Amino acid sequence: MGRVTERRRVLRIRDGAVGSRPDTLVAEEPLEIRLNGKPLAITMRTPGDDFALAAGFLVSEGVLGRAEELANIVYCAGAKAGGTSRSSGVESGGGSNTYNVVDVRLAPGVAVPDISLERNVYTTSSCGLCGKASLDAVRTTARWPIADTPPVRVAPGLLAALPDRLRAAQRVFDRTGGLHAAGLFSADGELLDLREDVGRHNAVDKLIGRALRSGALPLSRTVLLVSGRASFELAQKAVMAGIPVLAAVSAPSSLAVDLAAETGLTLVGFLRGSSMNVYAGEQRIALGPRGGRPE
Repeated sequence: MGRVTERRRVLRIRDGAVGSRPDTLVAEEPLEIRLNGKPLAITMRTPGDDFALAAGFLVSEGVLGRAEELANIVYCAGAKAGGTSRSSGVESGGGSNTYNVVDVRLAPGVAVPDISLERNVYTTSSCGLCGKASLDAVRTTARWPIADTPPVRVAPGLLAALPDRLRAAQRVFDRTGGLHAAGLFSADGELLDLREDVGRHNAVDKLIGRALRSGALPLSRTVLLVSGRASFELAQKAVMAGIPVLAAVSAPSSLAVDLAAETGLTLVGFLRGSSMNVYAGEQRIALGPRGGRPE
C-alpha cells in the first residue's frame, strides 16, 4: 500500500551554509471512492486508513450511520483512480494494485443515493465539499440531533490542555511538519483516537470511519479537536457523527458558526494556551464558580 512518507533530496541553506541532504515528506496520492461499483468521489489524501476514510466520508454524506449498513470495503485491483477494474481484497489478483481505488458495498436494503446528482466529484486535500451544488445540499439531516444527546460539559481548563495532548501524539508530523491532525477526546480529556492526513477533512473522516466500523457511532460524549481552522465541512462532519463539541486551534468560518448555532454544536476556536473563543453552544462550557457568566 502507499507509504505515509517519502524521501526526497533537497538543497538546504542555513545561515549562508549550503548543503544537500535527504528530507522526509508526507505522501499525497489520489483516492477514488466508489459506491457499489460506481465512482462517487476522488480526494487527495495521505495513504493509510483508506477504508476508514471512505466509511467516514459516507457518514458525512448521510449514506452510512451504523456498522451493519456497511457490507464491505475493498481495494480495486489493476486500476488507477478514474479507470475501471474488478474488485478485490488486499490481494491484487490479476493486475497491479495501486491501492488508490476503493469500492464500498452497502448492506442489502440500505438506500443508495443518486450519485448522478449535480456535483464535482473531485475534492482537494483542503476542501472536502467543493463539489456540493448548494449549502442546502450539505445540511443533511443528522441521524442523531446533537440537541437531543446526553448533556456534556467541559471546563475551559480541560479544553486548553487538549492541543498539547494532540501535538504529543502526532508521530508523522514530527518527521514531516506537514500534516493536519484530528483528535477524538472523551469528555474527561482522554485521547480516544488520532488520525493525521494532508487534508484536515480526511483526518476527521478517518476518525469517524473508524468509529463507524467499530460500532461506536454516535460519538455523543466526545470532543473533536482539529489542528487547523474550523470550516463548514468539519462542523457538518461533527454534526453527522453526533459529536457535540468541536474545537480548533485556529479560526472558524462564518458558515461553520451558523451551522453550529442551527444544530446545537458547541464550536470553540482560537484554542491556544488558556485562551479560546466560544462561538456557539456555550451551554456545554463549564465555567465554574469564578468563571462568571458568558456575556
